[in-house]
Amino acid sequence: MTPLALHELNSEIGDMYRAMMDASPAKRMASPDEIAIAASFLLGPDAGFVTGSDLLIDGGVIAAMKTGHLPTPD
Repeated sequence: MTPLALHELNSEIGDMYRAMMDASPAKRMASPDEIAIAASFLLGPDAGFVTGSDLLIDGGVIAAMKTGHLPTPD
């Protein structure tokens, strides 16, 4: 949750963000530290063999969309 995310959460699109959080398994937004940890992994030696992959850091939002728990954007 960054200041920008908090601003968006309290704006006219806030309902969409709340719906995504409610439908996701994590039920919350990520902290900046959680995103930094994933970036650190990808930039570090433990990810030396990781290539051509998408690392979803979304708390399960895409999974919720794919299973019908959240409408997909038009």
